[in-house]
Amino acid sequence: MKKVEASTLEGAYEKASQMLGCSVSELQSEVIQYPSKGIFGLLKKNAIIVATCKASAPKYEKNKVNKEAPTVQTAEESVASEIIATVKEEQTTPTEPEIEKNAIVDSFFEVDHYEADLETFEDEALVYDELALMIEDQLKELLSHSCFDIDVVEVDVRDNTALIFIDGEDAALLIGKEGYRYNALSYMLFNWLHTKYELFIKLEIAEFLTTQQEMIRNYIKPVIEHVEKQGKGKTRFLDGILVQIALEQLRERFPDKYVAVKTGKEGKKFVVINEFNSNKSHV
Repeated sequence: MKKVEASTLEGAYEKASQMLGCSVSELQSEVIQYPSKGIFGLLKKNAIIVATCKASAPKYEKNKVNKEAPTVQTAEESVASEIIATVKEEQTTPTEPEIEKNAIVDSFFEVDHYEADLETFEDEALVYDELALMIEDQLKELLSHSCFDIDVVEVDVRDNTALIFIDGEDAALLIGKEGYRYNALSYMLFNWLHTKYELFIKLEIAEFLTTQQEMIRNYIKPVIEHVEKQGKGKTRFLDGILVQIALEQLRERFPDKYVAVKTGKEGKKFVVINEFNSNKSHV
């Protein structure tokens, strides 16, 4: 049995076959650790396998047995053969200590795999927490140079998304009329965080996003009813963040349909819902 480590599973199998002197198809292996690219270039893990070469009986012995002529056994020889067969069977049957030993070895690999996954999860959570604090400090520094009175800036990073909460006496001014400033700030933060850290964002300013989500949820109820009856439909023209909120909610409601943002002649956007096989048709 050989323990082999490589950057990929394919590389580990190839390395094991060279060490054991057999082809990859003749390997009997168990994956101890799957390879991982890590997060932002950190916590990269190699593939680790434990491999042996499958044992096969020599061909000449098989041919020799086939070529031997059948012999007639006497009663004494028959009894002797049964005794020998019984003894061999008892010798080849694993004893309790051996079975227990195999179980211990198997459980060791299972626990090792579980601990490796748990360690990876804890490392990822630690990286996310450190990244959230760094973004939070940088965002506080940015807002400190503005004319707005903002006293709360919180950032949490989970599942490749930065959840940003901003509040304060002038929080409403960051939203602006019909959410234009909110859209501009969201666009700026997305370009910064996605370019530098490959993160998506969800920006909440004084519960503005929650309010808009609830408003859109009520607005699309007739749209949902129409789609359930007719199989397709569309929203009215929506501005800025509203079209994205409607897109998310309708995709969640109709996971098996084609849901996308379309742009009208005047540049205004709306959401359409169609069957996948007719996603180019007009509604």
